[in-house]
Amino acid sequence: MRVSPVATALCLSLLPAAAGIAADSAAARGGPVVAAAQAAPIPADAAAKHAKRTACLKDAKSKKLVGADKTAFIKRCVEAP
Repeated sequence: MRVSPVATALCLSLLPAAAGIAADSAAARGGPVVAAAQAAPIPADAAAKHAKRTACLKDAKSKKLVGADKTAFIKRCVEAP
C-alpha cells in the first residue's frame, strides 16, 4: 500500500497544532503539564532510603531469595541501621 506524499505532508503539518491544543487543555485543567512544572525535588533522606533499598535488593538477589523470604529479608535489611 502506498501513501500519498500530499496526505503525509498534511498529517505532519497538523502535529504541532495538535500538540499545542493538548498542552493548552491540560494546562487549563491543571493537568500533567502544570504538575510536572511544579514537581518538588526529592529530599536527600528519600534518596538515601532508595539507595539502601536498592542495595538490599541486590543482596537478596545474590542470596537467591524469593517470595516471603525475600520480603522479610528486605524489610529487615532496610530497617537495620
